[in-house]
Amino acid sequence: MAVPQKHKEHAPTSVKCGVVTVSDSRRSETDESGRLVRDLLLKAGHSVLFYALVRDEAKSILDAVEQASWTCEAIVTNGGTGVATRDVTIPALQPTFERILPGFGELFRSLSYASIGSAAMLSAAVAGVYHGRIVFCLPGSPDACRLAMEKLILPELGHAVGVMSR
Repeated sequence: MAVPQKHKEHAPTSVKCGVVTVSDSRRSETDESGRLVRDLLLKAGHSVLFYALVRDEAKSILDAVEQASWTCEAIVTNGGTGVATRDVTIPALQPTFERILPGFGELFRSLSYASIGSAAMLSAAVAGVYHGRIVFCLPGSPDACRLAMEKLILPELGHAVGVMSR
C-alpha cells in the first residue's frame, strides 16, 4: 500500500545526495555499485554532490559520511554490511545514528529473501539519521543496490527528506 499522496505533496522532487562506496578491493573505475547508485539517483532527478570510495575501516567510513553530511540531505553507502571481519560499515555508523529506521532493513531483507533465499539474513543493511541526514547502508552487490534503490529508497527519498525537515 502506498503512502497517501497528500503525505508526499510537500516532498522535495530533488534531493542532494552523497554516495560512499566501502571496499578494500574496488577502485573508481571498477566501482559498479557506486556508479549504479549514482546513475539511479540522477535518473530519478536527484543530484549527487559527493562521492567517495573508502577502505573498509571505521575511521574512513565515518570521515566520508561526515564530509557528505556537510552538503547532502541523504547519503547512500554500499559495502561492508555483511558478517566478514572486515565488514565494519554498520558497527562504525550505527552507534552514531540519532535514530534508526528499522523498517528499511526489515523490508530490504524481506525483498532480498524473495530473490536470494536465506542468504538475505547475512545482510545488516540499515538506515538511520546522522546529523539530521538520512543514511542508507546497502550491501556492496550491484543487484542488492538496485533492489534497495528501486524498491525502497527512490520511491520514498523525497518524502523522507521532506518529513525530516519539518
